[in-house]
Amino acid sequence: ALEPLSVGLAIGVASALTGYLSYPNFYCIYVECCPGAGHRINATALKMQLDAKLFGQHLAKDVVLKAVMGFSNNPSPKKPLTLSLHGWAGTGKNFLSQILAEHVHPAGLRSKFVHLFLATLHFPHHEQVKLYKEQLQSWIRGNVSVCPHSVFIFDEMDKMHPGLIDAIKPFLDYYEQVDGVSYRKAIFIFLSNAGGDLINKAALDFWTSGKQREEIQLKDLEPILSVGVFNNKNSGLWHSSLIDRNLIDYFVPFLPLEHKHVKMCVRAEMIARGYAIDEKVVQAVANEMTFFPKAQKIYSDKGCKTVQAKLDIHEDV
Repeated sequence: ALEPLSVGLAIGVASALTGYLSYPNFYCIYVECCPGAGHRINATALKMQLDAKLFGQHLAKDVVLKAVMGFSNNPSPKKPLTLSLHGWAGTGKNFLSQILAEHVHPAGLRSKFVHLFLATLHFPHHEQVKLYKEQLQSWIRGNVSVCPHSVFIFDEMDKMHPGLIDAIKPFLDYYEQVDGVSYRKAIFIFLSNAGGDLINKAALDFWTSGKQREEIQLKDLEPILSVGVFNNKNSGLWHSSLIDRNLIDYFVPFLPLEHKHVKMCVRAEMIARGYAIDEKVVQAVANEMTFFPKAQKIYSDKGCKTVQAKLDIHEDV
């Protein structure tokens, strides 16, 4: 038989060990946990990363930073934060959404609380839209039940079947709960090339009138952008109740990138690869990009999307 002292010591050790393992901070070192109710995004760190890595997008940085911080610092938001990012390919929409996801959940796109949907991969068949709607609702309901701070990113919205995204309307609305689940702490991000032509035209108009691109304000673009995608059958938001009911908090425009911004992308990629910056290589890569309009050649027609591939050619240099 065990001595009373030995039994007491064993119980004490077991209790202490159980206490350590059950303590959230200790457990979450080894297993990813959903942020607690008091979680706040580090505004300074987010701004520094956006300033250092997202080029030529003063509007997008300003709008998203203010929207996210206002949402994060609100202890009881009335609805989930919903952002719709618009612009041509290569202007930084995916990049910004990834940075934001990492500041909510450090694992970013690898986090089990961050969910990326690709229209052409997850919703390919038009005849199955009804099934997709049911699956999407079930998926979002289940994940927000597990983590109220879930992040949902819908890429290729311009390839989304019309009406499909309206399936998530109840989750974006001003409801305290839907079937016992609150969605008010979640973040929804839509990425779309739709509206890119409208944004590019507005940017070119500013350039033609002799104004700096930094003078472009959200009020110059958001109204035409929301109306444009609402009436665009290839936007994924065509006649959507999300727009009709004002459930998208911000339509965020991504401006076309100029030569100097492409060079910034090249330098950033060289640094990421551990290379010393060689301005001859930077210029060579920029020279291989194509620009529009044909006469002025102001903006990169692919943004920075092909910078990595073009830099590969110059690796030997």
